[in-house]
Amino acid sequence: MGRLTLEQIVSVDGYAADEHGGLDFVEAVPAFDVTDDDQLAYLEDVDAILLGANSYRMFVEYWPVADPAAEPVAEPIARLPKWVVSNTLERAPWGDGEATLLRGDPAESVAALKAEREHVIVWGSLQLADALLAAGLVDTLRLRVVPVLLGAGRSFTPDALALQRLELDHAVSFPTGHLGLTYRLAR
Repeated sequence: MGRLTLEQIVSVDGYAADEHGGLDFVEAVPAFDVTDDDQLAYLEDVDAILLGANSYRMFVEYWPVADPAAEPVAEPIARLPKWVVSNTLERAPWGDGEATLLRGDPAESVAALKAEREHVIVWGSLQLADALLAAGLVDTLRLRVVPVLLGAGRSFTPDALALQRLELDHAVSFPTGHLGLTYRLAR
């Protein structure tokens, strides 16, 4: 059985979107280190990208044409195979290729993918993340913390999440005040 990492960009007070669903807070302060060596090192171990339909729509607008010289993470994003969980999309084009659609119950579909792959990463995809956390499919949680307080918004976890103990695996701070935190979910 492979590992599944859920990565979220969050405010210091734990919100992944503002109260209107927006992500403007991500750009409210200077960005993470452009080279982001920590993220690139982490992605060396990843062999699949998984997105929900909404995050896929956001990613496909930017990442297939992103310049790796300006955004070094664009190279692994372009190279890694992608899956999109959706019961509504007809297809999921990505640059010159196509992401694979997963249909049906998200937890069942992702459990099957997790059994086939060594290390799957999910970015954003809040509805999908809720289902995966509730089903106990997440092994690692990576938080990229933006040094802002929102006061209200969409948490990165489902409302009814049962208590989950975390074990800190890795922490990195950036000169901009951002933090990268990696936790293993204790079983």
